[in-house]
Amino acid sequence: MNSQILFKLSFVDYSIFVVLFLITFLFVLYGNRKKHKDRDSLLDYLVLGRQLTLPFFITNLVASWYGGIFGVTKIAFESGIYNFLTQGLFWYVAYLIFAFFLVDKISMYNAMTLPDLTKKLFGKKSSQIASVLTFFNILPVSYVISLGLFFEMAFGLSFLHGMILGILAIYIYSLFGGGMRGIVFADFIYAIVMCTAVAILFFYSWYIWGGYTYLIDKVPATHFTLTGGESISSVLVWGFIALATLVDPCFYQTCLCAKSPQIAKKGIFISIVIWFCFDICTTFGSIYARAYMPTANPKHAYLLYGMTILPEGLKGLFLAGILATIVSTADSFLLITANTLSYDIMGLRGKKMIWMNHFSFIFIAVVSILLSLYFEGDIKMAWKTLGSYMAASLLIPMLFGFKFPKLISDNTFFIASLLSIVGITWWRYQDHHGFTQHIDAFYIGLLISFLVIMVSLRSVLLGFIKKYLP
Repeated sequence: MNSQILFKLSFVDYSIFVVLFLITFLFVLYGNRKKHKDRDSLLDYLVLGRQLTLPFFITNLVASWYGGIFGVTKIAFESGIYNFLTQGLFWYVAYLIFAFFLVDKISMYNAMTLPDLTKKLFGKKSSQIASVLTFFNILPVSYVISLGLFFEMAFGLSFLHGMILGILAIYIYSLFGGGMRGIVFADFIYAIVMCTAVAILFFYSWYIWGGYTYLIDKVPATHFTLTGGESISSVLVWGFIALATLVDPCFYQTCLCAKSPQIAKKGIFISIVIWFCFDICTTFGSIYARAYMPTANPKHAYLLYGMTILPEGLKGLFLAGILATIVSTADSFLLITANTLSYDIMGLRGKKMIWMNHFSFIFIAVVSILLSLYFEGDIKMAWKTLGSYMAASLLIPMLFGFKFPKLISDNTFFIASLLSIVGITWWRYQDHHGFTQHIDAFYIGLLISFLVIMVSLRSVLLGFIKKYLP
């Protein structure tokens, strides 16, 4: 890949790009200086002392949820508004469920991480398996891939060198910026920049090309169907993966930082509105890219399209917005994965845990880069492979635990999750023919965890039947 975008940038574009990230770094330093010296350092490092206010809650949640923008825009480029359904609407439903049914319950336990919450709900074994699943689920593989693609496309670096450079920049400000505090203050700037960037491309495209009548003549008809030419089974898999929000460590971590449950709920509702606008812009921006350059590589088309049609000045802002979208998620995932390794798996506390995070971060970065190379830069495949394990294995046990506290034992949770992992892995490596080839491994894992829970609750179910049924 040559640096075909690099030569189209003017001095103004470079200046805007550099200044925006300089402002972000200075804001992170400012946030670290605002830290209360008398507050518990570990509490501040992990959950910002539970003092996250509404504006910062919104920007952190919004910014930390869109790092795989090249994956999203690739889906929209290839399948149109199917992307808005699978990467938008399904997720909004999950966010609303989280806000209405889980926020209040989460706040009751004063947990520091998702595995810590699992321990308080079920027990030590459950926490251990939740820690392992959390670690692999939020390994920022797809976002590291996005970093590699960005620097490869924008500055002509190799895919590997692009990933390394991006992670190095995140390492500097996230760990030396006070942990979660550095992430939150960086995300405040990132959220503004990324939303502005995608909105500019959408509205500029509308201005120069026109709306629906321009697109309908230049893209496949399936781009304006909800399934995008995919099977219903394939569509529904994304629906269940979206429910992974209910067990997503990043989502939980932001809510654990909130000053109150009311702030968390209100923040989620406002964030949904912002996400809706963002998804409209990225989906239709990608469809415009398909109409304008139908033979472009889907991985790069959205970025290349923006850098081709936007005027001087806006190119620099758009480029900064794309990088902000990636980095704002990658930093949260890298930090939370490091926390999971140091705090939950290794059991370290205090300053030992904070210092160990420096080494954990490097280890996680190396693992993420190796897995990025294994997936050969395929963000969609990385999402479905790593994301499905967490959702299928933890979703049913966690929801039962919230609804019926103490009804599910530590051993039941552990066995349900473990057998679900085994079932998913086994199904993926089988040769499937006929009907079974349409059954995703995710469904198998979900079914196994559900059956284990039902078997463990058989005496409760039998008692209910005897009491209420004739």
